[in-house]
Amino acid sequence: MRIVSDFTRRIHEEESWITLADGCRLAVRIWRPVDAEQHPVPAILEYLPYRKRDLTAPRDAQTHPYWAGHGYAGVRVDIRGSGESDGVLTDEYLQQELDDGVEILDWLERQPWCDGNVGMIGISWGGFNGLQIAALQPPQLKAVITLCSTDDRYADDVHHMGGCLLGDNLSWASTMFDANASPPDPALVGERWREMWQQRLEGSGLWLATWLAHQRRDAYWKHGSVGEDFTRIRCPVYAVSGWADGYCNAVFRLLEGLDVPRKGLVGPWAHKYPHLGVPGPAIGFLQETLRWWDYWLKGQETGIMDEPMLRVWMQDSVPPSARYEVRPGRWVSEPSWPSPTIVPQPFRLTSGHDLIPEVDRIAAAPGVDDVPGAAAPLTIRSPLFVGLYAGKWCSYNAPPDLPHDQRDEDGGALIFQTQPLGETLEICGQPVAELELEADQPVAMIALRLNDIAMDDKATRVSYGLLNLTHRDSDEHPEPLEPGRRYRVRVPLKHIAQQFPVGHALRLSLSTSYWPLAWPSPKPVRLTLYPASSRLILPCREPDPAEEAALPAFAMPEGAPPLARTLIQPSQEAWCVIRDLANDRTTLEVVNDAGVYRLDDIDLELAVRVTERYSYAYGNYDSLSGWTEWERHFRRGDWLVRTVARTLMTSDADNFRLRATLDAYEGDSRVFAKSWDEEIPRDLV
Repeated sequence: MRIVSDFTRRIHEEESWITLADGCRLAVRIWRPVDAEQHPVPAILEYLPYRKRDLTAPRDAQTHPYWAGHGYAGVRVDIRGSGESDGVLTDEYLQQELDDGVEILDWLERQPWCDGNVGMIGISWGGFNGLQIAALQPPQLKAVITLCSTDDRYADDVHHMGGCLLGDNLSWASTMFDANASPPDPALVGERWREMWQQRLEGSGLWLATWLAHQRRDAYWKHGSVGEDFTRIRCPVYAVSGWADGYCNAVFRLLEGLDVPRKGLVGPWAHKYPHLGVPGPAIGFLQETLRWWDYWLKGQETGIMDEPMLRVWMQDSVPPSARYEVRPGRWVSEPSWPSPTIVPQPFRLTSGHDLIPEVDRIAAAPGVDDVPGAAAPLTIRSPLFVGLYAGKWCSYNAPPDLPHDQRDEDGGALIFQTQPLGETLEICGQPVAELELEADQPVAMIALRLNDIAMDDKATRVSYGLLNLTHRDSDEHPEPLEPGRRYRVRVPLKHIAQQFPVGHALRLSLSTSYWPLAWPSPKPVRLTLYPASSRLILPCREPDPAEEAALPAFAMPEGAPPLARTLIQPSQEAWCVIRDLANDRTTLEVVNDAGVYRLDDIDLELAVRVTERYSYAYGNYDSLSGWTEWERHFRRGDWLVRTVARTLMTSDADNFRLRATLDAYEGDSRVFAKSWDEEIPRDLV
């Protein structure tokens, strides 16, 4: 990243408070030009629960001053109950949070350094509430940049996928269990810090129990899902994600569903800002945001709206790896979405495990499915190890959390494969499988993977999809299966842009489990698939060299000078599959130790270590277990605060069981301890 410090406007930085109508004070950090009171500027708001003073401070230091140096006020606010803001945070995207956001916009408009025009930007949580607040239509909000977020909190968030319960639901709940136990900084709030901390420890609660109480798409998930009514959003939206991120599907739905000026950008990245994007290449995203803000907040012509609606990174074929530093490929574009130039290409499944194109775009043996017995049904009952090499639903690229060689998974799957390609095949969009099948249990799931098979037989996952078959017709009103009855189901996979080279093959893999990416069905399931009436449909795209040559190149990443930090203890990462053959138990252990470092400007030492373990006993569905532990400390001189948050989730055929503990220490003394033990009935999951 190129460090920029010679801005056109000198920068003033301050920490302050926003007092809301009910008396609650929200902590705010502001970067703005020093002459903004004489020459007011638009404001760019980032509104998060992730502690502006410490946890996001290194990232904020390179973004908000950059905007300020180019004539904006960068504003970073801690949500009520987080960081140094008053209150207790009891769940995500509550109406209180959104109402507070509207008040913040009103407060910004009234500041002497603000010209009344505000944009909102945020990644993940901040991307969510940017869209949600836009749907409330506050007059000050003129444009939004939403990154790694969703329009549908049930269908496409960290909690569920295709009606299946995601393992990241536990992982994410544990993240917030830890974050909500962190104290405010006494250097800002004074002696109130201890009282505020105790209120949070006692009052934030076990969010995982709340989420598990809503296993179908009910009013709880519809709240904050802007896709319920896209017409409520009346300001321009720039939607951004990455192929390794969990939220890339939302970019395409927003482009299709919104009727306001909009743009989409999908790179190779994990859950990261694109100027910090990994896998690379990272881009000059802060320069791109300035083009957007200058156009919509200042009325300056930047050419950004003359460019194609959608730009995506067309990925080249790569060997399987749990981490990529750079993902080879090239930028391509589409003038609109859905694109009229992308053509659906069906592939037929055969009982001989072939995948045959219905239109002869690639070299394939003719007549393979015409031999006697080719239409015979096939069955699969997958072992629980299918999914151990799947990576995370939402990759952060640290620790290595992308899928590994899929041959380790395909031993427990039903596979269908093309002949080696006779010419390059390129896809862009959402693959879909249409299947005819039956199950021997009333509750069952299916997992699909689209793999790129290299000439040395290595298998790289390109895309995947899940479907809880009780949700085949509705996420809101699921219905149990009738064992032995045939059903036709549609299983969408994640959107992707991928080029398959000559000599490679495409493989579709089907399994009845995908643990621990998704929580398995209550009991083992045997699915019977009818290949003759099943197919895979790929969104095929013809390359357009002239279009690609006309695309303006993204600049190299830039940012303001980084925050001064002193490393005290280095980070450690691990992602290990442990097969205990003596006891027939398998465990996936993930360790992410961020080490110990000090923020020099506020003399604050921080440390966090996260351990997750997902395990099962061979063939025993009642043995499934997910366990997480977060250990964190804050230290300044003699002030030392430490928290330990542990969560254990297990299940049997009828219930989920949650056991959790939260311990907090001041110095060597434990000042808080609480435990939870809850049982929640399974609801066709």
